[in-house]
Amino acid sequence: MEEKRALLTVSFGTAAEEARREEIGGVEEALRRRVPELPFARAYTSPTIRRILANRGIAVPSLEEALEEQLSAGVEQLYLLPTHLLPGYEYDAIAATVESFRPRFRDLRLAPPLMGDTDMVRALAGVLMERWRKLLGQTVVLVGHGTAHPGNLVYPALQGVLSLAGRGDILVGAIEGWPGLDELPPVLERQGAERVILAPLLLTAGAHVREDIAGPGPESWKSRLEAAGLTVHPVLEGLGRLPQVQGLYVRRLEQLLEE
Repeated sequence: MEEKRALLTVSFGTAAEEARREEIGGVEEALRRRVPELPFARAYTSPTIRRILANRGIAVPSLEEALEEQLSAGVEQLYLLPTHLLPGYEYDAIAATVESFRPRFRDLRLAPPLMGDTDMVRALAGVLMERWRKLLGQTVVLVGHGTAHPGNLVYPALQGVLSLAGRGDILVGAIEGWPGLDELPPVLERQGAERVILAPLLLTAGAHVREDIAGPGPESWKSRLEAAGLTVHPVLEGLGRLPQVQGLYVRRLEQLLEE
């Protein structure tokens, strides 16, 4: 008798309906198309997001709950793919949970985060360079979440790949990490930037994008760059809706299938 297999995605989650549908949902749908023969399930790690969605009548389990559900369904081989971008504290918690459940599955495979190795950092840089064409007087500022975790190194690593490719017009920053907003104005001035495209380096365009990055408050990235005399055009779209980024997650899944 053939063993039962399944695919489980785990995301931080978002309460923004469009982002949940187009960005997390876009990645999930790309993965499901790649392995239509596998039963699919999802989990969100954020208790706050799960509570907000539950109040709307949308039930999304935690990772622990989702793993228990897979065991109850008789799944023996489980492919677990996080949609997290970097190897930070959130991913560490996922890995710890997986280790605690591993003895209860015959085969439980966990994929790295999207920017979990050099090849994928380079691949994402390629997607970003294709997405944002080089234009005179324009600089693209991509803003990630940032973290105190050593995984924050992926941001300067991504910047290094872009700069080596001659795309210093694409700058990478982080809300809660380095490089932060304070590091950017001198670079923009040296570049002679007149117009800034401000876009999230995040899977979803949720609260961080609409408040911290593009919000009307005086401390948002948009407001502070405008105060520095720049024309700022925010783009309220998470990476998850880009077919090329969805393709990178599919590549992660294929690596998991080949292990």
